Amino acid sequence: MDFSSFLTSLGTSFLIFVVLMLLFAWLSRKPGNSVIYYPNRILKGMDPWEGGKRTRNPFAWIREAITSSRMTLFPCLALILLSLGILILSGIVLLLVLLPVAATDNNLKLSANSSTSNGTFNDLDKLSMGNVKANSERLWAFLIATYWVSFVTYYLSWKAYKHVSGLRAAALKSPDVKVEQFAVLVRDIPAVPEGKTRKEQVDSYFKGIYPDTFYRSMVVTDIKQVTKIWVKLEGYKKKLARAEAIYEQSKTTGSPEGKRPMNKTGFLGLVGKKVDSIEYYNEKINELIPKLEAEQKVTLREKQQASALVFFTSRVTAAAAGQSLHDQMVDSWTVIDAPEPRQIIWKNLLIKFYSREIRQYVVYIIVALTILFYMIPIGLISAVTTLKNLVKYLSFLKPIVEIVAIKTVLEAYLPQLALIIFLALLPKLLLYLSKAEGIPSQSHAVRAASGKYFYFTILNVFIGVTVGATLFDTFKTIEEDQPKEIVSILAKSLPSNATFFLTFVALKFFVGYGLELSRIVPLIIFHLKRKYLCKTETEVKEAWAPGDLGYVSRVPGDLLIITIVLCYSVIAPIILPFGVLYFGLGWLILRNQATSSIGEVKLVSCSVSFSIDALKVYVPSYESNGRMWPHIHVRLIGALLLYQVTMLGYFGVKEFRYTPFVIVLLILSLIFIFVCQKKFYRSFQSVPLEVASHELKESPNMEHIFRAYIPPSLSCEKDEEQFEDALSQVSRTTSSV
Repeated sequence: MDFSSFLTSLGTSFLIFVVLMLLFAWLSRKPGNSVIYYPNRILKGMDPWEGGKRTRNPFAWIREAITSSRMTLFPCLALILLSLGILILSGIVLLLVLLPVAATDNNLKLSANSSTSNGTFNDLDKLSMGNVKANSERLWAFLIATYWVSFVTYYLSWKAYKHVSGLRAAALKSPDVKVEQFAVLVRDIPAVPEGKTRKEQVDSYFKGIYPDTFYRSMVVTDIKQVTKIWVKLEGYKKKLARAEAIYEQSKTTGSPEGKRPMNKTGFLGLVGKKVDSIEYYNEKINELIPKLEAEQKVTLREKQQASALVFFTSRVTAAAAGQSLHDQMVDSWTVIDAPEPRQIIWKNLLIKFYSREIRQYVVYIIVALTILFYMIPIGLISAVTTLKNLVKYLSFLKPIVEIVAIKTVLEAYLPQLALIIFLALLPKLLLYLSKAEGIPSQSHAVRAASGKYFYFTILNVFIGVTVGATLFDTFKTIEEDQPKEIVSILAKSLPSNATFFLTFVALKFFVGYGLELSRIVPLIIFHLKRKYLCKTETEVKEAWAPGDLGYVSRVPGDLLIITIVLCYSVIAPIILPFGVLYFGLGWLILRNQATSSIGEVKLVSCSVSFSIDALKVYVPSYESNGRMWPHIHVRLIGALLLYQVTMLGYFGVKEFRYTPFVIVLLILSLIFIFVCQKKFYRSFQSVPLEVASHELKESPNMEHIFRAYIPPSLSCEKDEEQFEDALSQVSRTTSSV
């Protein structure tokens, strides 16, 4: 990539961002679009626009985001703030000191085999560490800078950990009653003793340990079949509502009698007998209701499993039970804090202890193989999608590529776009694999998938792109002339690969955040669905439902950027302003998407959001009270370790005799991780008893708490009598259920 292509990439990315920002300012003021730009405020019955002023300044959102006194702190926003602080403090020193030191040396002119590979622009390489001669005294400046970045990261990440820990404690001390704070999840219950039911076994066990505060238990059942019937019933109810809406609409657009909708009963409604939709759906609903009720009774009485939810009248007791060892054998009576009812993955509660352990290792192997096999196509993408190689291997493209405008655009965007699209395919697979481990809650599965995606992006995007592109360009040299110089060649390629990551980061923050702010894709999809597909109010709401922040890909994406910028911060300091822009824009846009001046601050979330009641866009799907932060923190320090290893290798290539000083930083980073884990992690893993002991503003309604955990497929109009009847009349058994 030459210098003009680099400027074209930056210029067009910035232009796209400006256009998308203007579109947001214009479209967000249209009343018909408010459900896309302010959905959560509408769901809470609030006015979409601050102060009800729809005709306000189109850029007022920037002022509101900056000046909002009530700040929402999602984990990804906390990561953005931390990363922004690290890069700003590091950049002040590195840009002022290292750029002059590098620019005033002349290693690139003296060496024919410089760190700059063919196809890159020398002007920016002159500002990198590659322009400093081997074993030069100037390398002291880069060594000191390496220490500076490391200590800035230690200091700010420690402060951030303390801050987030305080926010978590404040949320858990809340005087509001939260149902999950009065329950624990029990798995791996032993075989039922002779003469007892499963429920009696669980009740007697926990009554004996917690006689004063035990309330009752709910035995987990296999709800696969009943859920299948319930889902089918709910589907027919939606279809009936849709058919009735179409029928009512036909009365206004056609004859007063209207036209009754018809449908075919075969596969996907495309084949089979044609019937009256309203009558057909009513028949199906009437058929399924008694089937559902019968299956609910069978499920509650005959499909009980070796798991249960146990409820206590005190949240201190529940917190103590959730972090205590209840049996001398770890594979029996396993007790953990109960997730929120909406978080529970019910099918995973049936999985036994050793099965979970085996599943976990199998998933790890599958993920490792996925990373290895993805390394091949990503390496090929990074190598083949360079313009030079496209022309070389696809010669028929040469006439098109030689057009100056097309050539400039392709050089600026092609490899980065190919990589971003390729990565978009992975998060759902990793989330599926995480759930397959037997994880009991949605937030835990998201944390696990997020971690897998982070390791994938580091190994395949950062390391894969660097190694793949370098090996592809220098393969013949390695094979024919210097097979023993592969490490040296890879290390020397680091400054030249910075140009790829500069444009990658620029594309992510200008185009990525521009699309997030404008929400142009959800807007188009919503209007198409509303015009051609939606017939009922429920369907319209489903069409504009925004969902949550998508932690599986968002957090690893931000961690990838901070990893790239850290690793190149000393080698090519010019990348630091791009990192600051990425996290600065991310902070501004997420403040707009997820904060409001109305509402009382509290900790909520998808995974870990510290937020208030009135988010503008995102609707948290569950709350885990900051549990994701330790995972974010340890991966951030992992990124710092990778940066220090990179600098250790590059100082070695530069033949700097004081290179071993970097080893001290590696040791300090490992000590820092250890201390942080010991000091903070336990309070994130479990609820501290001192925190749980704070008084509530009202006595908990234990029956309400108990019923909050009844799965939707087991609830019906008669659920109170049916559920109690099933629990009290479970037949006694002499065998393990």
